[in-house]
This record gives sequence, C-alpha cells and structure tokens, in this order.
Amino acid sequence: MSSSFDRYQKRRLVSSYFSVVISIALVLFLLGCLGLLVLNAKKVADHFKEQVVMTIYLNDSAKEVEVNQLEKSLAMAAYTKSTHYVSKEEAAESMKAESGEDFMDFIGYNPLQNSIDVHLKADYVTSETLKGISEELSTKKFIDEIRYDNDLVELMNDNVKKITFWVLVISAVFTLIAVLLINSSIRLAVYSKRFIIKTMQMVGATKAFIRRPFVLMNVQLGIIGSVVALTGMAVVLYYLNLTFPELQLANNPVMLTGLFSGIFLLGIFITWISTYIATQRFLNLKTDGLYY
Repeated sequence: MSSSFDRYQKRRLVSSYFSVVISIALVLFLLGCLGLLVLNAKKVADHFKEQVVMTIYLNDSAKEVEVNQLEKSLAMAAYTKSTHYVSKEEAAESMKAESGEDFMDFIGYNPLQNSIDVHLKADYVTSETLKGISEELSTKKFIDEIRYDNDLVELMNDNVKKITFWVLVISAVFTLIAVLLINSSIRLAVYSKRFIIKTMQMVGATKAFIRRPFVLMNVQLGIIGSVVALTGMAVVLYYLNLTFPELQLANNPVMLTGLFSGIFLLGIFITWISTYIATQRFLNLKTDGLYY
C-alpha cells in the first residue's frame, strides 16, 4: 500500500516538474522567436527596400563611352548596391517571354530603349533621396527618362516604421507574459509543498535552508526548459536560413550568441526570482492560511 502511494506521489512529482519545464520552454521559445524577429527586422526591411529599382532610360543617340562612364559612376556612388545594363534587345526578349508574343511582328521595329537598372542601398531608398538622385542624373543630355515607383517607396517606409513600433510593443507584452506564466507555474509547484515548508519551519529550519532546495530544483528546471527552447529556436533559424538564404539570418554569430545567451539567462533568472518569491510567501504565511 505504501509502495503504491509512493509511486503515485512520484508520478505526481514528475508530472509537476514536466509541466514546469514545458511552460518555461514554450514561453522562452516564443520569446526567443520574437527576439529573432526584432533583431532581424531591419535586415528584412532592408532586403525588401533593396528590391526597389530605379530605371534610367537612355537616348538612342547615347554614345557607348557615355554609357560606360555613367555605369562606372553609378557603380562607385555611395547609394548604389548594384547596376545592370539592359539593351533594347534584351528588353524586347524579356517582354516576349512575359507576354508569349513578339510585339515587333506587329509594329515592325523595336520601340524600347536601352536602360540601366539601379538597385540602391536600403538607407537611400527614400522619396527625398530618390528625387535628388533623379534630378542630378537628369542633367545628362543622353538620359531620356528616369523612373521609379515613388508610391511604393513611401508605402514601404511607412509600413516599416509601423511594423517596427508594433514589434517592440508586442515584445514587451510577450516578456511580461513570459514572466507571469513561468511565475504562475512555479508558484503552483511550490504551493503543492506548502505543508512541507511549514513543517520544516516549525522544527527550527531557517528560511534560507528551506528555500535553498526549492531554488536549486527550479533553477535546474529552468535550465532544462531554456535548453529545450534554444533547441527549438535553432531549428527555426536553420529552417528560415534555408528558406530565405538571401536574408543571411545566421551570418551574425555575435548577435545570435547574445540572443541565445540572453534567453538562457532569462530562463534561469525568472525561475530563481519566482521561486524565491513563492517560497518566501509560504514561509511568511501563518499555519491557518495554508488551507486557503
């Protein structure tokens, strides 16, 4: 009978520890994924900004030496990430591939112009900067027209600001939720042992002596939960890096080490402070209060 009861108590204890570990792991995993999003938000935003193309259309009378000089000056400019010269023949082939029809069969000639596609660095993708670059390049006589999607640029910059703000707000909320959930799980685990705590206190054990095993045990559970969370984060990061290699999410080891270390230490700190507060509450509780 006693052996059966002991096994039952042991199963309850293991179940309690398991629930604490899972709670810690899930909350830290979500918090870590959000941290990955926050730290890479600028990189993701910059990636999309750098997809904006400024197209410079050239006159048919433009000399080869003028075009080459323009390409070189653009490539050396501080705002340029990359340039690509597109001849009118290449443009015609591209349109033919997209539409499935050769428009030159209908009109008898190629009306398109030679052009240079310029991808700008993310910091320069603003309406003001693009306007200034456009005005500067327009002074060259062999340039016929400069086009870029100004509405898209403004919309993108506005959305980046809004998304960044809300990501920071959500991060703060998730951090608070993480603390509350982990604290709640640990309080329930300590609550189940409140009579043991009071019994030890009544036989003369000091508060520090009673508190120590609870703190050590829950810190260990916090370490296990943190390791599980970090493993999940590593899997997510690996998958995202394979799916979106152009974002280079894993190419900043210092940032990733800081994030993973922060999540690990956060798990330990929250479990330690939560256990300390929970045990202190029951240590200061009167005997009659244990039943409520």
